[in-house]
Amino acid sequence: MYKLIALDMDGTLLDKNNTISRENSLSIKRAKEKGVKIVLATGRTLKGIKTYLKELDIMDNDNYCVTCNGSIVINSGTEEILTKMLLSYKDLLYLYDLSKRLGIYIHALTTSKCITPVYNEYTEIESKMNNVPIEVVDFNDINGSLEIIKVLFVGTEEKLSSAINNLPKEVYAKYTVVRSYPYFLEFMNSEVNKGAGVESLAKKLSIKSNEVICVGDAENDLHMIKYAGLGVAMGNAFPNVKKAADYITYTNNENGVAHVINKFILKES
Repeated sequence: MYKLIALDMDGTLLDKNNTISRENSLSIKRAKEKGVKIVLATGRTLKGIKTYLKELDIMDNDNYCVTCNGSIVINSGTEEILTKMLLSYKDLLYLYDLSKRLGIYIHALTTSKCITPVYNEYTEIESKMNNVPIEVVDFNDINGSLEIIKVLFVGTEEKLSSAINNLPKEVYAKYTVVRSYPYFLEFMNSEVNKGAGVESLAKKLSIKSNEVICVGDAENDLHMIKYAGLGVAMGNAFPNVKKAADYITYTNNENGVAHVINKFILKES
């Protein structure tokens, strides 16, 4: 019996209009009634998902979410932080220098804002997703004690792919590196990923990995899909995510999350 289902947001629970379909919402409600813990596991901050937490009625003191790709696991009601793993100022400067050498835009997400040395349309997307302001600032001039959740290289799909192909090998040893969108490459603390975040929460709740379902579509979902007893890729998922999954559901525009819940939790065809 599955006791917890962790759901990615963008490209998974949310459709192309960034809304939760009636079918997905109804299936989640019925899973909750069976006692299944619903956990949003997202690259967004808590502030960026509060609307959805309220909509799904999982914003009380008995619910949790895995935010910022696992950097912060938090109680969605009390906002008590269970785990928090950040990057250092030294990491920010290292990645800033690398971005300049690769000729790619960069921004960093902090606990209260999105900072970038050059305003660009991709940083604007990040700002809107997380409901935080943008501050344009030279990274060499910021306060070294600023809490940095993650750093992103951003740009066109082609430019970002080129940057990825030219990343030094040492980067993968220093950081968790995931491509969350065709135009977002994220760098986080090396111990951070959604799988580790979901695992830490499951242990707190005394839930075993074989009692967990994880559903996602992008590379930042790979760790949790591999961790789960049932790892599910969306029909619109990246090819390598589909390859790693135990099951492939419908797309985010075809109520893929509802299908998983109906089939594996509610036991309906």
